[in-house]
Amino acid sequence: MDQRDTDTLTAGSAEVVSASFDRTADPRLRRILVSLVEHLHGFVSEVGLTESEWATAIRFLTDTGKTCTDTRQEFILLSDVLGVSMLVETINNPSGGGLTSSTVEGPFHLVDSPPRELGAAISEDGQGEPCLVSGRVTDPDGRAVPGATVDVWQADAHGFYDVQQPGMYQEGTLRGLFRTGDDGEYWFRSVVPRFYPVPVDGPVGALLRATSRHPYRPAHIHLQVDAPGMRTVTTHVFVDHTPYLASDAVFGVKEDLVREFPVVDDAARAARVGLHNPFRAVRFDVVLAAEPAGPASAVG
Repeated sequence: MDQRDTDTLTAGSAEVVSASFDRTADPRLRRILVSLVEHLHGFVSEVGLTESEWATAIRFLTDTGKTCTDTRQEFILLSDVLGVSMLVETINNPSGGGLTSSTVEGPFHLVDSPPRELGAAISEDGQGEPCLVSGRVTDPDGRAVPGATVDVWQADAHGFYDVQQPGMYQEGTLRGLFRTGDDGEYWFRSVVPRFYPVPVDGPVGALLRATSRHPYRPAHIHLQVDAPGMRTVTTHVFVDHTPYLASDAVFGVKEDLVREFPVVDDAARAARVGLHNPFRAVRFDVVLAAEPAGPASAVG
């Protein structure tokens, strides 16, 4: 079969399958499915997918599903390393106007963060460099947003999340759910996180090895911030000068989210915030957009 015959067959197969969705009541669902079929059939034709390759792909997706647990989402990880998660974030969270940039949620936001008082420590063992994290949540006009929820989670000084080491950490370690004060301020005590590899013991790790890609993410702290009437933002604060800022395995780095974590040598201030002196500190202010008045319009 020459290329013209293949192209004709592809167009015909996509057209027949797409027509099967004609009675779909939800127009958005129909558009998504039709576009998916057209692109998927076109992809199969373009690369000349063999039956063996198709079977390998099915096994890969099956294994990806089997790897998912209550504390690990391998499909999100797959989406991350293919750049899809970052693309969805970018499409749905336009930046500009001083708004805080969004980035990927990642595969470890599967455990509820424990509510904590402002200033609480989220690191239980204290291993690593002590760090003060603070900031202010405002609207685009600089007005404080009191009572905003600031959900934070991070890796430890060795590059592990609590769910990766259940025998060492209690669930909820290095996580916290804070509420801003009347002035919109939040702050908590932690340790400086380390860069780390995404999980490589599953199908996604095999994919990275097969393509000679490294699995590392630069050091960062996750924040998800929301408030009534405001648009939720999922973001990171990246540690400046950490390795892999220029080659994040999940493509999540944005320059405006990188911050210095300078050393503070001030015994009096350390005593006030409950940290050993010296300590590291970072300030990360968050600017939220107002939620649109009506239902969000469909993209495209």
